[in-house]
Amino acid sequence: MIFIVESGSTKSDWVLLGPENSQNVFASPGFNPYFHSADWIEGELKKVDGIMSIADQVSEIYFYGAGCSSDKLNAVVQEGLNRIFKNAKVHVDHDLVACAYATYKGRESISCIVGTGSNSCYFDGKTVSEVVPALGYILGDEGSGSYFGKKLIAAFLYHHLPEHLSKDFFDTYGFTKDALVEKVYCEPNANVFIASFMPFISKHSDEPYFQHMIEEGFRHFMQVHVCCYPNYKSSDLWFVGSIAGVFREALDRAAVSLGIKVTGVCSKPVEGLVDYHLSYVLPLKNN
Repeated sequence: MIFIVESGSTKSDWVLLGPENSQNVFASPGFNPYFHSADWIEGELKKVDGIMSIADQVSEIYFYGAGCSSDKLNAVVQEGLNRIFKNAKVHVDHDLVACAYATYKGRESISCIVGTGSNSCYFDGKTVSEVVPALGYILGDEGSGSYFGKKLIAAFLYHHLPEHLSKDFFDTYGFTKDALVEKVYCEPNANVFIASFMPFISKHSDEPYFQHMIEEGFRHFMQVHVCCYPNYKSSDLWFVGSIAGVFREALDRAAVSLGIKVTGVCSKPVEGLVDYHLSYVLPLKNN
């Protein structure tokens, strides 16, 4: 049996390929080696009974994760997985590669991640390449959950939110300024905490305040991570992640303002990732 895993910083989607390519789906927290140790990964997986019940039967794992961008970082995730899947060969790669594979339709394309963080790449069917790096939630992650979450928190604390939105924010979460600052600056996984406010923005997605915020954030993302490619106006342009799906109209408006057309949005990239492996990766291994 083979596991194909697509992991962001918040959650991971696991698809188990069994006999005759039968599929079973599991979920776990996201594993990002910038924030999570091998011990933490091992401990979190041990809480997922469905995965643990078949761990010894898994022969191979293809894991694609946020933060898995170097051999040193990948080794952290690989060690955590090896402790659970003792009989499996473990492959660890970047979630940007998963994004490229999940949206590949046989044509060269620019593929973008808009989730807890954000990034983009170019895929010609053989090589995944980047022009600009992802700088994380402090310096970058334009158009992401952490990007919009920071803007929401700052607007609330600066008293810039419209009064009815400010009241609902406090009624929903009950955070004081000191509590918010401590969560952001003193506790682990601040990027995930900051991005956790996206449901509030989604709840009020019809509000002009948030419509403007989202559209401007997407435009900023594209200016940095799409317009950097020389052929960005003629290439297919794909987005993965629930944020792009929920706010598709704002995404399209931002693209049009830059002379760009969005080819499509893949809210659940693990499905396209599985299709790619069944079409391109596993047949080569079996020949």
